[in-house]
Amino acid sequence: MKKIMSIIFLLLFGFLLFYINLPVINYGFTGFAFILLLLLVIGILFSVGLTISQQTKQVKFISRPPKIVYVVAAILLLYCIALPFITSLKMFRSESYQKLIGEVKNGKKITNHIAPISIDKIRVVDEALAHLLGEKILGSQPALGSQVELGDFCIQKVNDDLYWVAPLLHSGFLKWFNNQEGTAGYVMVSATNERDVKLVQQVEGKEVKIKYQQGAYFQSDIHRHAYLNGNATVGLADFSFEIDDVGRPFWIITQYSKKIGFSGKEATGVLIVDAQSGSIKEYSIAATPKWVDRIQPIDFIENQLNDWGEYVHGYWNFSNADKLKITEGLTLVYGKDNKSYWYTGLTSVGKEESAVGFVLVDTRTKETTFYKQGGATEFAAQSSAEGKVQEKGYKASMPIPYNINNIPTYVMTLKDDGGLVKMFAMVAISDYTIVGVGNTMRETLTSFKSVYNMAGNKINPNSVSNKKVLNAVIIRIQNDVKNGNSFYYFKVKEYPNLFVGSSQISSQLPISMVGDSVQISFDIDLEEIIDVSTFENISLKKL
Repeated sequence: MKKIMSIIFLLLFGFLLFYINLPVINYGFTGFAFILLLLLVIGILFSVGLTISQQTKQVKFISRPPKIVYVVAAILLLYCIALPFITSLKMFRSESYQKLIGEVKNGKKITNHIAPISIDKIRVVDEALAHLLGEKILGSQPALGSQVELGDFCIQKVNDDLYWVAPLLHSGFLKWFNNQEGTAGYVMVSATNERDVKLVQQVEGKEVKIKYQQGAYFQSDIHRHAYLNGNATVGLADFSFEIDDVGRPFWIITQYSKKIGFSGKEATGVLIVDAQSGSIKEYSIAATPKWVDRIQPIDFIENQLNDWGEYVHGYWNFSNADKLKITEGLTLVYGKDNKSYWYTGLTSVGKEESAVGFVLVDTRTKETTFYKQGGATEFAAQSSAEGKVQEKGYKASMPIPYNINNIPTYVMTLKDDGGLVKMFAMVAISDYTIVGVGNTMRETLTSFKSVYNMAGNKINPNSVSNKKVLNAVIIRIQNDVKNGNSFYYFKVKEYPNLFVGSSQISSQLPISMVGDSVQISFDIDLEEIIDVSTFENISLKKL
């Protein structure tokens, strides 16, 4: 009877360990073997018993376990400790780690990859601000706010507009127990307009109930739900909450395997789980629906890029020759092809003040492109932007790279201690001394282009090909002072756009008037208000 009870206890304990830890039952994963080893040890203690010697005061087995037990324990120990060490150590497998990222293509110009963008499409809301705004809208509904909390925000494109989206999660066990049908919706925060915040509780006229979620209990936990429905033999990672273009909520889960012994995580496929019904669809990477923005987990790519740069000449490279490392982590950006990419700068090991190039990694396919062009690191750009308003004490957000009139440019927000956006900044990637700040994105662009044009286009001479020269007559002109600088807005005959230039661009602007003939040059861009690169008043020459 005692043995039967011991077996029952062991089985229940084993099931509990299995249910809680969800070990992957496959080569390269040690969780399942560790559970078996632990159960074996407990089983031995139950079966053979222990006693304390009165003479030596040492703990001894009442009876010795069979030899097969020692053999099984040795095999499990070898599998859990020795085998991972031998097959996965970077000292022995540096070439495999270096090549795990795959082929790294060389790109010509990063502006060929990043699309020109209108200023009203620039991302001005980061994850921290999105969370702050999401908490605010929850706080406006006390009955809901006391029941739920915000999950992690994921940035994604929804019908070509950029949003931060986060599910509402149960705030505790009792809240889950009393509301097992699911939480009431999710929060959407526009990444381009901080006033556009939505609490979505209905889609297509039906109530949204997020039943399957992270941090839920028993079968409602999204990881456990996916694992117990045919995914116990594959690694599951990066549980991202995304919505389709209609607004239906899903969990996007990356399937992965180990490519280098017990290390080298590699994405192999995707699970798309309906957050309401729990239905699961499995896709290969190539067949994943287009509305899914990211498949490659950020930590996978970050590790693979660092290994690619670290082991360029193998493990024993004490001189650090040609070694590279990422600058400040990865940022999600969107390219000309409307695809999403992980972006980061690369810097030489030991020389961290500037980047030697920049990398874009397709978040779906992992296709990697390296642009070998020097420039500012994200940290240098942040410091430059903060220095421009140092008297205010604002902190810069993580820079996002954009193509501004064929100029690779970091764009960031400047926030106060409360996390609220107070100003905006643009910094040229090629030269972090080219900085523009403003209270609006329009002001910032005008300030940035003014400083850039005063540099004589030296930092990006190729962009001159995008300039247009126009001879025209001024029909209206007015000045405005912003951040201590004078700007002049004017219209010319037979051209629809409004132009703007600073007195630093041309000393002739302050004394120009309606009816003057002028010659101007400017970048062809997407804006209604165009910043002039040069300004010459022809009428003044005739006086």
